[in-house]
Amino acid sequence: MGRSFQEWLKQQDQAVVAKTRAGDEANKPLLNQLNWIWVNNLMKQRADLNPSSAELLDWVTSGQIDAMRK
Repeated sequence: MGRSFQEWLKQQDQAVVAKTRAGDEANKPLLNQLNWIWVNNLMKQRADLNPSSAELLDWVTSGQIDAMRK
């Protein structure tokens, strides 16, 4: 399989990660938070840093990230 969520997160701009996760660090990352990082990568011409669809599916189904919260 591809990278784990933590492996992917370590490759990202940590300032963007901190801003995206601010106030929510105690919880599992949400898919929407990951989307903010994804868009930031696209805007900076760094699409190569974005996860594959297989990685995203693995992260959600294995519980590495939450797709939504109640």
